[in-house]
Amino acid sequence: MVGNVEVLSPCSNGAIPNHNGLEEKLDEFRKVLGKADGDLLRIVGVGAGAWGSVFAALLQDSYGQFRDKVQIRLWRRPGRAVDRATAEQLFDVINSREDVLRRLIRRCAYLKYVEARLGDRTLYADEILKDGFCLNMINTPLCPLKVVSNLQEAIWDADVVVNGLPSTETREVFEEISKYWKERITMPIIISLAKGIEAALDPVPHIITPTQMINWATGVPVENILYLGGPNIASEIYDKEYANARICGADKWRKPLARFLRQPHFIVWDNSDLVTHEVMGGLKNVYAIGAGMVAALTNESATSKSVYFAHCTSEMIFITHLLTEEPEKLAGPLLADTYVTLLKGRNAWYGQMIAKGELSLDMGDSITGKGMIQGVSAVGAFYELLSQPSLSVIHPEGNKPVAPVELCPILKTLYKILISREQQPRAILQALRDENLNDPRDRIEIAQSHAFYRPSLLGQP
Repeated sequence: MVGNVEVLSPCSNGAIPNHNGLEEKLDEFRKVLGKADGDLLRIVGVGAGAWGSVFAALLQDSYGQFRDKVQIRLWRRPGRAVDRATAEQLFDVINSREDVLRRLIRRCAYLKYVEARLGDRTLYADEILKDGFCLNMINTPLCPLKVVSNLQEAIWDADVVVNGLPSTETREVFEEISKYWKERITMPIIISLAKGIEAALDPVPHIITPTQMINWATGVPVENILYLGGPNIASEIYDKEYANARICGADKWRKPLARFLRQPHFIVWDNSDLVTHEVMGGLKNVYAIGAGMVAALTNESATSKSVYFAHCTSEMIFITHLLTEEPEKLAGPLLADTYVTLLKGRNAWYGQMIAKGELSLDMGDSITGKGMIQGVSAVGAFYELLSQPSLSVIHPEGNKPVAPVELCPILKTLYKILISREQQPRAILQALRDENLNDPRDRIEIAQSHAFYRPSLLGQP
């Protein structure tokens, strides 16, 4: 069965369309891909969470006006109903934005939102996405998007695929996608936005990242798979707050993509270190959950939050020394991404809601209006990996081998709160106030003065 595709006019987030060199950038990228005149460049987003939807909308705003050269579409599963409370919120958002209201009236799309507000109609997530409303980000209207609900139709001839799925769903969806690419002569470029990891223990403990899942599921060459990450909040990027990101991967594609994706308010750098940056994107989500808990439990105490920040960053620095031979290269990007996630990310929000009792762990880690809280599964994965005796390091005080997790008390506590559920959220404060807790500086000095690097963790010999 073929899903519906909506044909729409290009839009520009409330601005008057201005080529401003965009067509030249598009032509340059088309040339790199070997696209002939009249052959559309087909870009497809897979997954419509906040970042995946914003990423597609940014491309639509920039390049959607060149309809004879590029097609930008977004796939999401059909059938997800919008609840009454969200429909009411959506109606209020529409009526607070004159530009959005006028657009919907002009497109004869306003009445369905009135009916949903009154409870006379059920809206669906893929339906409202066509009008520019992401279910995980209702308060930030996007431009209208071309939405496809049939996965095969969306991706079978795509030149560029953007993975906007949570890491926990990436493997399953791309295994399905691989069935539709069996007859392809040339493989697409894949940009993964996913921030999360899985743990594997056989034959040795190692991390599995979303780009690796995609490679194994589809057979797309590693050089065609890239990761885009950075210190950013999706809604703020769409509102044109200044932001930057890094696209990481092979030389062949990352530099052309960085130029293609760069905008005046969204600066994209490039880097060759794909897997390490990808893992760091998952690591900061772990500690963001704890930051939210500390904020809630201390009534936003600046002092308590700074104490937590000192300890969590020292643990992250320690972990980076296990993962990479040159951890200092990651310090800036990791701390910047951690900082913005602690300030406003969904993982920090989740930690706050759990600590306040407004959410329960029994509700799972997929939350209405927020999407997947990827830090939860990352807590389990990092704890499992760093608990393995085969990765033991010498503890400087006892001068005896210990699993790396024994030098990461916050990670251990988060595991006991979120995964094994042995402790309540307040345990995060007890961990910070433990009289036996080392000075964060000591942990950093331990990492810097010992040969802790374990290349096998990232699948390297």
